[in-house]
Amino acid sequence: MTRTEEIKQMVAERQEKLNALNDEIWNYAELYFREEKSSAALIRALKEEGFEVEEKVDGMDTAFIGTWGSGRPVIGILGEFDALPSLSQKAACTVHDEVTPGGNGHGCGHCALGTAALGAAVVAKEYMEKHQIKGTIKYFGCPAEEAGWGKMFLARDGYFDNLDSIYTWHPGTANMIWSAGCLANVCAYFTFKGKTAHAAASPHLGRSALDACELMNVGVNYLREHIVPEARVHYAYQDVGGPAPNVVQNHAQTKYFIRAPKIRQVLEIVDRIKDIAKGAALMTGTEVEIDIPAGMCDFVSNEALSRVLADAFQSVGAPAFDDADRALAGEFFKNYSDAEIEACLDRMSPAYADPDQYRNSPLIEDVAPYVKNPSYLFGSTDVGDASYCCPTAQFNAACYANGTADHSWQATAMAGSSITHKAVACAAAVLALAAVNTIEDEELLKKAHEEYVKATGGKYICPVGKDAKPRI
Repeated sequence: MTRTEEIKQMVAERQEKLNALNDEIWNYAELYFREEKSSAALIRALKEEGFEVEEKVDGMDTAFIGTWGSGRPVIGILGEFDALPSLSQKAACTVHDEVTPGGNGHGCGHCALGTAALGAAVVAKEYMEKHQIKGTIKYFGCPAEEAGWGKMFLARDGYFDNLDSIYTWHPGTANMIWSAGCLANVCAYFTFKGKTAHAAASPHLGRSALDACELMNVGVNYLREHIVPEARVHYAYQDVGGPAPNVVQNHAQTKYFIRAPKIRQVLEIVDRIKDIAKGAALMTGTEVEIDIPAGMCDFVSNEALSRVLADAFQSVGAPAFDDADRALAGEFFKNYSDAEIEACLDRMSPAYADPDQYRNSPLIEDVAPYVKNPSYLFGSTDVGDASYCCPTAQFNAACYANGTADHSWQATAMAGSSITHKAVACAAAVLALAAVNTIEDEELLKKAHEEYVKATGGKYICPVGKDAKPRI
């Protein structure tokens, strides 16, 4: 029996447990930093498999680290488990039908992400025990990827520093290595404080915090012409100073997301936006408080490790979908617009040489070969923070019908279906095989580290200060 066959068999022996764990977390559908039941389920599973678990890591109630083994190399596997608001949907249901009206749902598939990553850690442990392979496996239970950016705090406080490599994956519509970058992102709150007055009788006595917010937004709009074109600056009012137009507003607040391809670019833009906010306060006679509670680095894909993942993926093969899975995917697929399918095919390029061949395919069942993608995705992920701490690689496995958008009720429906069950088994086997192959290859680890240092400078660049704390 080959290594791949043995690892796939070990995963198959746990298939029912993995399905149940995915579905349990899918049902909890807990939001960022409140994933108490979800993290408890994963912790329970790790302890049952003989892992030592450190809970409430780094001041985060739902962060944990499961460790097995000793000595080097140390291979980290990242798991996530938070859901999204307003995406409640019945499992495997092809029409929009909420479980809880307005409730949460796993529209990004983190129930599967965390489950398959755990399955990989457990199978890698079993294989290493059986074959007397030395090293350490660490499973990182990472909360709040969607909004709280838990990995940023773990990175800032050194939890990834002593790892030799990190692997993870993410649910998607295709089977391919995630070799593209993604945008770094900083979250900032600008709170203006002024002075109330009667807006008609004595407006000259007031100092409008709302005016300051609006002037700041105008200033940022002018800034957009003078930053890198790939940057994105989004804002939303958190506080408009009350509902009364005849009162000069003495309080107002805006929240900004500032993104760019590299974290250094983001931090430069943040400094300029801070100056704009201070200028708006000066113009209106108000005061401004600037709070930057969170951020994330761009993702730096490690080519050496990505090739290991690609080889493992080719060896394991795509998720073993059956006719029932194909039929279910087809029911979702037939309701997608041409534009939705086109967007999905675009995301598959350049990993798939001819994505158009899948235009009429409800499920992608081929594994793409490794292709280095020099571009980047316009989204953001705190896996980027891990990638600035040590060599990191990740991949996508098909959990959804072709054309499915992330953060949709359709994704929630399929994350709780047999389609994703097959993908979880596949992803667990790929991650476990990659981890075992890596832990035995000293030259690979040396090459991966050299590449990491060249790409990042070998130093984590934290978007926030040491005083920032996780917040709900």
